Amino acid sequence: MLNNLTGILKDELDTPVLLIDMDIMESNIAKMARYFRTVNADLRPHTKTHKTPILAHKQIEAGAVGITCAKLGEAEVMAAAGIKNILIANQIVTGQKISRLVNLARYAHIMVAVDHEENIENLSRAAQQKGVKLQVLVEVNTGMNRCGVSAGESALKLAQKLDKAKNLDFTGLQGYEGHAVAIPDFDERKSAAEKALSLLAETKEILEKNGLQVNTVSGGGTGTYNISGQHPVMTEIQAGSYIFMDSYYRKVLKDFDCALTILTTVISRPNRDMVILDAGMKTVTKEFGLPEVKDIKGAELTGLSEEHGKLDLSKSNLELKPGDKIEIIPSHGCTTINLHDDYYAIRDGKLEAVWNIAARGKIR
Repeated sequence: MLNNLTGILKDELDTPVLLIDMDIMESNIAKMARYFRTVNADLRPHTKTHKTPILAHKQIEAGAVGITCAKLGEAEVMAAAGIKNILIANQIVTGQKISRLVNLARYAHIMVAVDHEENIENLSRAAQQKGVKLQVLVEVNTGMNRCGVSAGESALKLAQKLDKAKNLDFTGLQGYEGHAVAIPDFDERKSAAEKALSLLAETKEILEKNGLQVNTVSGGGTGTYNISGQHPVMTEIQAGSYIFMDSYYRKVLKDFDCALTILTTVISRPNRDMVILDAGMKTVTKEFGLPEVKDIKGAELTGLSEEHGKLDLSKSNLELKPGDKIEIIPSHGCTTINLHDDYYAIRDGKLEAVWNIAARGKIR
């Protein structure tokens, strides 16, 4: 039924609703693809941002070598949509998930990360039983202090065990400089990222001196795409947010425009300086700050409750009344998207398509 709405004006949509400006999104995809044609590293975009197969296909068509997923459930959705080259940039450790992983490897080329010896043993046993091979990366902690073994000897020890494991192919290293991607100053961001990347480079050198072949070094993000992307150790970059951007990332990186907005309706104007919107925390997240108002000078969102947004108009002369619609830009696109069932794709002010966010909620 939703697709019967295609062709209607954007402002005729019921709200709140998640919009994609198609021209901006396609420009973002093309701009990132052009950059990776100038460097030796490949682009393997992270789909945890958009969670939607048709958008992953668009990125691959533009030149990406494959995709990155955060969760096994996301990878299953992408594989079911015909995407064959998938990195799960995470550890898959429980028996139930490992069983799903090796089943998935019958239908797609799967890489996965490890940082523990027991996980290698369990992956190897399951892969042998299923008769498949898994490509496996040793994850190195490069300063984010999340997953990953220490650089150098600890990574070597794990890689040597992995190299001997049956039905597992030691493919290389993964390291994410996530602690650097949102540093506002470029020089500071570059310094922090290069310090992290040097740990990967040192680890790669140690492994190769010990006879291990490191074919892949994967990592990076949108905030460091033009730092890690040109670093000689990196073979692929997992940038994801660039496809849509958000108000938080835009303060860090001006290279891409914001394609994602929430269309929301004014439902009340209790006084001259305030209007109430029908978009609250169940529509848009605020862990990176409140959303920004699009194209209304002087208007500021000052608060979100479950179902309402408070908009301060004290510095604006705009005459908003109940029923009027405005757009707000999420501060964090990834978590906002996960609240919605569908994207409404807009071009030239009209609805072009409605796309189900198929991997929404795929947290397992």
